[in-house]
Amino acid sequence: MVFSVPGDDRSSFTRALTLLTAAGRNGDLCGPFVEAVGVTGASISTLGRPLGSETVCASTDLAARIDEIQIDLGEGPSWDALRMRRPVLESDVQRRGGANWPLAREAFRALDFGGLYAFPLFVGDLNVGSVGLYSDSPRRLTQRAVDDATVLAEITSRHLLRRALDDVDNVDDGIADGPHSRREMHQASGMVAAQLSIGVDDALLVLRGRAFASGRTVTEIAVEVVSRRLSFEK
Repeated sequence: MVFSVPGDDRSSFTRALTLLTAAGRNGDLCGPFVEAVGVTGASISTLGRPLGSETVCASTDLAARIDEIQIDLGEGPSWDALRMRRPVLESDVQRRGGANWPLAREAFRALDFGGLYAFPLFVGDLNVGSVGLYSDSPRRLTQRAVDDATVLAEITSRHLLRRALDDVDNVDDGIADGPHSRREMHQASGMVAAQLSIGVDDALLVLRGRAFASGRTVTEIAVEVVSRRLSFEK
C-alpha cells in the first residue's frame, strides 16, 4: 500500500528554509530536505558537465549508496530529473515497473527502501545536479511536498554553484576532497583513456562496464586502476 502524507504543518518547511538559506560553505544541505519533506534520507550530487559527477552530501549510508548506484551506472531518477528539469517521483521502487534505467532499478530492488524522488538542480542554462530523497516505505508525495522540495532545490543549486566556483581557487587539480570524493574515479578515467587511446567519457564507460560485470562499484575498480593493480592496456 502506498501512503500519502498531508504535511499541513508549515513549521518544518520554515525551519528547513531558514537553515538552507543560511548554510555557508560547509553547511548541511541534505538535512533541510529531510526536515521539510519528512522523508527518511536525502542525498545531493553534481551530475555530468560542467561540475562532474560526485555526491556532495548524504544524510544516511543508504542515501549515499542510492546516489552511488546512479553515478556509477550513469542512469536513474536523478539523471532523468536533471535532463527533463522536473521532479521524478517513484512512490514504490520495489513494485513499479518501467523500461527506464533497468540496471539502476535492479540495484535499487536489492536495497530495503520504498519511495524514491529526484529534483533537478540548475541555474539558468547551467546544469548542476540533483537532489535524491527516499522513504523507507512506499509513499506518494503530496503536491505541497513536491513544491517545497522544488523551492529548496532552487536555493541548493545556487549554493553548489558558489562552492564549485570557490573550489576552482582552493584545489590544485579542480577536484575537491570530501567524504564522498570520487577523485580516484577521475584519475582512473584519465589513466584508462591513455591506456586505450580513447576519450575520457569512453574511458568512464569502460570502468562502468568492468564494475557491472564484476559486481563491484566503479570506485572499487578505479582504486585498482590508480594503484596499478588493474590495467586495460592491450
